[in-house]
Amino acid sequence: MGKRGGDSRVKRQLAPKFWDINRKESQFVMRVKPGPHPKNKAYPLGMVLRDALKITKTARESELILTAGKVKVDGVVKYDPNLAVGLMDVVDLETGQAYRLVPKDSELLAPVPVPTDEKNTKLVKVASKVTIRDKKTQYGFHDGKTLISDKDLKVGDTCVIDLPKVQIKDHIPMDKGSLALIIAGENAGKTGNIDEIKDGIFSLPRRVLVSFEGRSVELPVDMVMVVGRDSPVIKVN
Repeated sequence: MGKRGGDSRVKRQLAPKFWDINRKESQFVMRVKPGPHPKNKAYPLGMVLRDALKITKTARESELILTAGKVKVDGVVKYDPNLAVGLMDVVDLETGQAYRLVPKDSELLAPVPVPTDEKNTKLVKVASKVTIRDKKTQYGFHDGKTLISDKDLKVGDTCVIDLPKVQIKDHIPMDKGSLALIIAGENAGKTGNIDEIKDGIFSLPRRVLVSFEGRSVELPVDMVMVVGRDSPVIKVN
């Protein structure tokens, strides 16, 4: 009988470049299971515990901690070491420590400590907007969450939500003057103000002009996330 399902491992040399791992230690590492985040923009949860946070030493130790229900992601207990954990996800440990995965120092994802009063708050970027039955509007967010709401949101805007319930506390539009976090590329982790928003054309996507550190950079809207008006509404670096 043939093997069912895919392999739970991937070769280290083929792993995403931003993974904080030793490439020459052993042949395989955990594979990101398909889920809320694209595999090339996420860590497997077990690797977050072992390699990013360094609270375990082996994959087996990570599995034991997860099996015991000692780790929450976005306020919900998770057991799968291959679960995709990505941008703005909050990893909450039984010890009371919590970390948010954000871009930092040109790296796509890095864990930063979360203040106690922010553990149940998350920023999500509006990725889709569709009209469903009874003319209601359903929004899809960058982390796979969805919400039916009567709020007037636009794709690209950011919502401040409560965890674990997906309830909108605030809405930050992608407008001129808003504070943006660069979430990809060589400037990942930097924040700056949006000076201009340029409509997309046939050969170019919608773009924004972001100013930071005395210079301006033009980026596709997919590479930025608004995080506040004058200052970030939560800790993002």
